[in-house]
Amino acid sequence: MEKWLKISLLLCLFGFIKELRPSEPFTYEFLIGPWKDLTEDEIVKQAFPISTYSNLICLVIIFLVTDMCRYKPLIILLGLSGIVVWSMLLWTSSLLELIVIEAMYGLFRATEVAYYSYIYAKVDKEHYQKVTSHTRGAILAGRSISGVASQVLVSTKVLDYEQLNYISLAGVATATIWAIFLPPVSKSLYFHSEDSKNQPLSKKAKSAFKLMKSHFINAYTNIYVLKWSIWWALSTCGYVQVEFYLQPLYSAIQDDDTNIYNGAVEAIITLLGFLAALLAGYLKFNWEIKGELTLGLFSLIQGALIVAVSQTEYLFLCYAFYIVFGILYHFMITIASAEIAKRIDEDSYGLIFGINMFVSLVFNSILTAVVATEGIGFALDPRGQYVVYGGYHLAISMVFMGMGIRTCAVKRKTKIVASGDGEKRSISAS
Repeated sequence: MEKWLKISLLLCLFGFIKELRPSEPFTYEFLIGPWKDLTEDEIVKQAFPISTYSNLICLVIIFLVTDMCRYKPLIILLGLSGIVVWSMLLWTSSLLELIVIEAMYGLFRATEVAYYSYIYAKVDKEHYQKVTSHTRGAILAGRSISGVASQVLVSTKVLDYEQLNYISLAGVATATIWAIFLPPVSKSLYFHSEDSKNQPLSKKAKSAFKLMKSHFINAYTNIYVLKWSIWWALSTCGYVQVEFYLQPLYSAIQDDDTNIYNGAVEAIITLLGFLAALLAGYLKFNWEIKGELTLGLFSLIQGALIVAVSQTEYLFLCYAFYIVFGILYHFMITIASAEIAKRIDEDSYGLIFGINMFVSLVFNSILTAVVATEGIGFALDPRGQYVVYGGYHLAISMVFMGMGIRTCAVKRKTKIVASGDGEKRSISAS
């Protein structure tokens, strides 16, 4: 087996195992159940928002030190923070402790950047496309299997919501042990490059930030990259917000005698999202001319779906609309990522997508503060929140459809002018 493939498989196994968290589709049901002494408002309006703020703060720190620490320590930290989260979920019960859990969960999510970027420091550039598909495929496979397992275990009453957390804890603990044995990284792009091997830390830092600045300017002075990056960040923000607060909405919609299929829904959306992403890779389309219009159209459909979700009284209709919403997101985010990647230096992938994610989290924090946080914003109920999230996507659609119409009009005008000039030259020549 080739060395690059072996390293890729080792990392993929870590990613797969860490996603075996069957308790996640039922976290809210667990928290409002008999195992905790918490109210719905305390969970949704006081505790849950902390995760978003923590993720933003931790991402800034993690983003700066991941390259400096050469990835592996941060991957281990990812596992350790997961152990803390699911241990506390099992053995604590107060609101203050839940707030600590949400802060640690923000760290858990932020350190995932090390998982996605580690592989680029361990393999040659010629294998980037393959290892990217491997690492993301491992995540999707783990989530899908986890969703199926959680649904089967709950529906058959083999385990209750609390007991699912033991499997999640075992998953992140096993992944942490596995991470310890990942091959160390001897060099990295910014702080530990071949050119700076024997330089003092101050000079390494100066060179690293100079290279980061160069990559940043080269990417974001390209208007095409900037437009797609803005949509990437805004759409990811909307998707994360919808996904994160969906379980409280399920609870508000469902009747006491309604069966819950949260795990099955997550498995379906993961599998169909993966297939949509594959389809996006083979689709032939003129994204330069019609891309903005398409982004606007997809955001319009997503916004309409979320507004409908906020008003429905039927849980299964909510499930169906969320699945379609997720498929549209996975399809277009794949296109957006590819369009951005085509026009930036391949060495800057981690930096540019990390910045895009940071911008997305800034918008997440603003939305969370205004919409969901008690004592800061409006602290809306679940249905009210989803009216806002639907309106958010509709606003994105209006902006990009306007840009798309303008781009198509300019291209058409340019084509007509070029055609007219061609006719004039032909007449002159005759």
